[in-house]
Amino acid sequence: MQVFLMAYSPKSQYAAAAHVPLIKSPSLRLPRPVELPPDIHPLPESVTPYFVYPFTLEPHIAMLESTRRKTIAAHAARREAYLRARDDEKERRKREALRRIAPGFDPMAPLVPMRAVSSQSSGSAAADGGLHEPPKQRDVMDDLVDSLAALESEH
Repeated sequence: MQVFLMAYSPKSQYAAAAHVPLIKSPSLRLPRPVELPPDIHPLPESVTPYFVYPFTLEPHIAMLESTRRKTIAAHAARREAYLRARDDEKERRKREALRRIAPGFDPMAPLVPMRAVSSQSSGSAAADGGLHEPPKQRDVMDDLVDSLAALESEH
């Protein structure tokens, strides 16, 4: 079967190709038309009768969902408790290690530097706005040491 291209005008750039015969391959053919089986019918006017929900399953599904949520909550609580216990154990070990190095050290309390207050520098520390120590109970030995220090400073 030959087909000629005659649609081009003589002034067209494809005019020379207008007389070339095109041959269709014999292996190319149209597919056979599709035949529908006789039992296929189109959709009805309304499809709502096809959408029927079995409400008999509802309590069963709701019960399964509530037990599943309870189980998940129990697992989450157990996991949180485990993680909290692990963190507390780490903190306890860290505090014990720090107390071995510096007895009485508490990492949760702020570090406050304390100045050693002697009888002469107590007035200057208060005037400088320095840190104050809580008042101590004075005993006989403190009075003796202060009086000896005063005697030494006079000479």
